[in-house]
Amino acid sequence: MKILVTGAKGFVGKNLCAALKNVKDGKDKTRPALSVEEIYEYDVDNTPAELDGYCKAADFVFNLAGVNRPKSQEEFMQGNFGFASALLDALEKHGNKAPVMLSSSIQATLIGRYAEGEYGKSKKAGEELFFDYAVKRGGQVCVYRFPNLFGKWCRPNYNSAVATFCNNVANDLPITVNDRAIGLELLYIDDLVSEMLDLLEGKGHRCDYDGLMPVASETGRYYYVPTTHKVTLGEIVDLLYTFRRQSETLVIPEIPNGSFAKKLYSTYLSYLPKEKAAFDLKMNVDARGSFTELLKTEKCGQVSINISKPGITKGQHWHHTKWEFFIVVAGHGLIQQRKIGTDEVLEFEVSGEKIQAVHMLPGYTHNIVNLSNTENLVTVMWANEAFDPAKPDTFFEVVK
Repeated sequence: MKILVTGAKGFVGKNLCAALKNVKDGKDKTRPALSVEEIYEYDVDNTPAELDGYCKAADFVFNLAGVNRPKSQEEFMQGNFGFASALLDALEKHGNKAPVMLSSSIQATLIGRYAEGEYGKSKKAGEELFFDYAVKRGGQVCVYRFPNLFGKWCRPNYNSAVATFCNNVANDLPITVNDRAIGLELLYIDDLVSEMLDLLEGKGHRCDYDGLMPVASETGRYYYVPTTHKVTLGEIVDLLYTFRRQSETLVIPEIPNGSFAKKLYSTYLSYLPKEKAAFDLKMNVDARGSFTELLKTEKCGQVSINISKPGITKGQHWHHTKWEFFIVVAGHGLIQQRKIGTDEVLEFEVSGEKIQAVHMLPGYTHNIVNLSNTENLVTVMWANEAFDPAKPDTFFEVVK
């Protein structure tokens, strides 16, 4: 399949083209039925002749080109309606009835606060142009009305509050929120791109509209992305400041699969400057080696790294409720555990040559011994709760 993407250097275009290239190059193996032979990337620096050639050869067209921040209101109609017309004329010239996807906006509903917007009017005009084209020329058109978009590579200080907030918080710049209660419907770029690939496979989601709300319908006039997120500006800002504090607190906030928080965190990280992409951790160093907390979670404990010098024994303590995994990743060691009140000792010889996870059992005093005379013993340690100095649940007692 030969695919034309207009607006290829824009936010959506860049992400879509990157995904298509992964499919084309065989790097994305999740869609074995999708074959991408060629990707024609068109943007403002391309020539009309190139667009003409692409329209002659394309098997599918994603029209993502458009104007969001014009110098005058008239440019909305020229940039959004005008280009769409030129695109369809070129397809018609070559008798190419390839399916065409149109990137429209929820503002094209011209409902409520969108009723008089020139941007919405230009998008609505573009929609009707596409629908007329489908009727007159028999080509398939797939019109999507996108809500607010967010994700990596979105330009800050342009037309996305989320991009601006992420960029400013990541770079310690001020942000302004006049009303924390204002709600947004947000569509994540990866969810959008996934829908675009579904569309190529004939699996796009159709809908009609009830006001501003898409209603799924197998015969719907429009298409939509089923997964969006409704959040307030206050919720977005609070999450972003939590993300920024992670390098100080080491706490990874809850980011369940598919959640807005997970997608926002990935978006935020894409705006980090180089000097924040790495940060120092506090190493607790003594003559025996070092102990460093790596990451903490709100509900699932913490991960640390322990380095024991040759011949050193560490631990010699037990817990009532806390339990841990010891995972030796380098060196040669011995883990010993003894149930409190007994003489029976459990021993586990461990090595970075055969990585194992060993439970530190509640009610068992335990240690870890570096058996090497020359090499450090490196152990990844996970505890089921973050260390609380007010309630350490840690009691000294030698194993044997």
